[in-house]
Amino acid sequence: MNHVKEQFATKKIAFIFLMIGVAIAITLPVFVGGYVLHMTISILILALFSLSVNLLLGYTGLLSFGQAGFYVVGAYGCAKLLILFPNLPLLGIFGGMAMAIVASILLGFLCVRHTAIYFSMLTLALGMMIYSGIRKIKWLGGGYGLPDLPIGTLFGARMDLIANYYYFVIIVAGIAFYLFYRLLHSPLGLTFQAIRDAETRVAFTGISVRNHRLFCFAIAGAYAGLAGALRAVLYGSVYPLLGHWSTSAEPVIASLLGGMHTFAGPLVGAAVFYAIKDLIFRITDAAWQLPMGIMVVFLAMALRGGIVGSIQQRLLPWMRLRFGSEGSDLSGGSSA
Repeated sequence: MNHVKEQFATKKIAFIFLMIGVAIAITLPVFVGGYVLHMTISILILALFSLSVNLLLGYTGLLSFGQAGFYVVGAYGCAKLLILFPNLPLLGIFGGMAMAIVASILLGFLCVRHTAIYFSMLTLALGMMIYSGIRKIKWLGGGYGLPDLPIGTLFGARMDLIANYYYFVIIVAGIAFYLFYRLLHSPLGLTFQAIRDAETRVAFTGISVRNHRLFCFAIAGAYAGLAGALRAVLYGSVYPLLGHWSTSAEPVIASLLGGMHTFAGPLVGAAVFYAIKDLIFRITDAAWQLPMGIMVVFLAMALRGGIVGSIQQRLLPWMRLRFGSEGSDLSGGSSA
């Protein structure tokens, strides 16, 4: 019964936080200006980007330095579709995501044959290959990218207005996070985690480790591509630097800050990442990477499991005790 009470208390706490988050998300445009909405959209995009890293490293044990390659494929795919079909932003966004999935499957066949540092270096090399290729293709704007993208309307709402696009992004991000949650708690998600923890034992059960890694790589590419496509619409432009290896570091940092093995870690980490970045820009005009690195190292040493992981280890037991005692009364008394 104690285990049942803990599950009930945990679901109750999660439901409370979810309702608070939904209420804040719906009413936010009423109380804040365009700058905060723009930053909120950027946080959600980085959170989606970080989900791809978290799925690979946190739940499957694969460290990829080439996710920026699929991020930039999604961005450029969306940009070209917006140029061809300016009144169909949905086609641009999900078309760019589809292109990233195709790219991740094609490159995944090469990457998943290797593990550990060999996998990481191969993804880095292939990601930089995508970056270099985009810079040299004149049809994609070369080194200048594609500026001034035409952003059309969706169901009569102009997507170039920040408030309209904000509501669109929170709906898309909400669906993406829900699907990610369902994936983690499905047999497929549990298989990913088993491969991370005991690859040899999983192989002895008859499960194809390579095929599951490829599937995971494709899903991660889909999330990275979706983030890139949403970013293209937000800024109305794309450029090759989005595919540079340094871009892949941002979702890794966000995932580490929030908690690599937690569901909410990428979202919390993305919010903290942008909060620190904004604070640095307000204090100094110098390069933000050095103070950001120092603060990230400090937070990583102070919070070993990330912010969400530390909350689960320290704060959640107290909240379970408090809400669990109330929950036991609602569920018909104690286990005795």
